[in-house]
Amino acid sequence: MKPSCAVAPAALLLASVCQGTARNAEPAVWQPSPGHAQIPIWPGIVPDVQSVPGLETQTQGAVTNVTRPTMTVYAPNGKNAGAAVVVFPGGGFQMLAIDLEGTEVCDWLASRGVTCVLLKYRVPSAPYVWQCDCRPHNRSISTPSLEDAQRTLRLVRSHAAEWRIDPHKVGVLGFSAGGYLVAEVSTRFKTRLYAPVDAADQESSRPDFAIAIYPGHLAVAENSIALNPNIKGHITSQTPPTFLLQNEDDHVDRIEDALSYYMGLKAANVPAELHAYAQGGHAFGLRPSTLPVSGWPRLVEKWLGTIGMLSE
Repeated sequence: MKPSCAVAPAALLLASVCQGTARNAEPAVWQPSPGHAQIPIWPGIVPDVQSVPGLETQTQGAVTNVTRPTMTVYAPNGKNAGAAVVVFPGGGFQMLAIDLEGTEVCDWLASRGVTCVLLKYRVPSAPYVWQCDCRPHNRSISTPSLEDAQRTLRLVRSHAAEWRIDPHKVGVLGFSAGGYLVAEVSTRFKTRLYAPVDAADQESSRPDFAIAIYPGHLAVAENSIALNPNIKGHITSQTPPTFLLQNEDDHVDRIEDALSYYMGLKAANVPAELHAYAQGGHAFGLRPSTLPVSGWPRLVEKWLGTIGMLSE
């Protein structure tokens, strides 16, 4: 007969078996390392709720089915530079590479005196088929994730005094699909996508600087630097200074993605810095290799110094 977990006092062993069974039945939900707490970015109902295929789950550093977006704050280690960066992990708007392009990035930024805010934004975007050319972020704005990005930038500024940051030194950094989100939030900050929910929404959602590492979905076609019209029509002189980096052998998000956005920024006289490498592929994050591209974090640090966001 199958044992009942309600039977007592059968044995502590039986209790532990039942508890283990319950734990195994629930999907593993991502949690930050000790000392860091996830903060829901929406105090009540999340705007523009969309259905997802299942419960939020973490599998080998990938988080899927995010319906309750959160931010996790990584305070500077040692000297506080006064700058903050909101990090958007990549994952094709299907999942989030929460470790490779999230926590590891925040550990680096915090070690350089920067307050890092890791955004666990909503994914996936419907439809869920990656290969189709009908995804929202290809032809229109990625509303849920962009709402989350705008809200988080406003929240960071609302906490500027508490977190000892300069509200005029708040930037964004994203990878792959997160790099596309960098371009969106850099060009659509005048468009309010949701009704204000509290005093934080009086703050600006414009980043003061932007960093896009192997960004995707920006070029409309291979071997073309024609820019995605969702972005092209919204670049102005108020678009923040931008750092771009991509590899020529990146066959997931192509070199044309960075080139098309760079040319769009150039046409609007937006200060932009572009780094292109022959080798390095896609989705390398900060993990070291023998290739020159793995030195990109030092380039970012130097660039942040040249635009007055970090002391050189």
